[in-house]
Amino acid sequence: MSRRETRAQQESRSPVTLPLVVVTVERGGTLAVTVDGAPFAPEAFAPAWRRSDFGRIMDRITDQRRTPVRVEVHESDGTSFTDIITPSPSRRTRPEPEPAKTETAFDAPAAPQLVEVTAEGFIPGEDIGVAIIVTHTDASHTGRARALLEAAQFDASPTGEVVLIGRLSGNYEIVRRS
Repeated sequence: MSRRETRAQQESRSPVTLPLVVVTVERGGTLAVTVDGAPFAPEAFAPAWRRSDFGRIMDRITDQRRTPVRVEVHESDGTSFTDIITPSPSRRTRPEPEPAKTETAFDAPAAPQLVEVTAEGFIPGEDIGVAIIVTHTDASHTGRARALLEAAQFDASPTGEVVLIGRLSGNYEIVRRS
């Protein structure tokens, strides 16, 4: 191939685009983070992102995408900077899959026994916390919350109670195992 063909081929390719991470530093030192315009929030019940979380946030984002990201940081005083952050070398390689294990009927784990927990009085569609907080569920269009727990999860409560908490309504229901 000639050099001209190679250049023409290169010009016909789409430009490389990197995921865009925008970090906005609020006055109190908390961070608002978006990835390609979508919010990237801390896990449920975790405190808001802080400046000290910056490295951990970037590790999580680059680990998820396994690619460099373009980062724009907007400070509360109006200054900003841009950088490219790449995944750390140890995080770039995917772990080798474990060899497949052949299971017999005797080796297969027993199916977990599930317990249904329900309560009423929630705002339709609101997020419902299930305490011992092991999962979340949404209220149905009628405001009813339903969660499926493994019996072992329910048994982890010494009182035999689970609390469903509505984050918007403030409603909570204590459900006792029957």
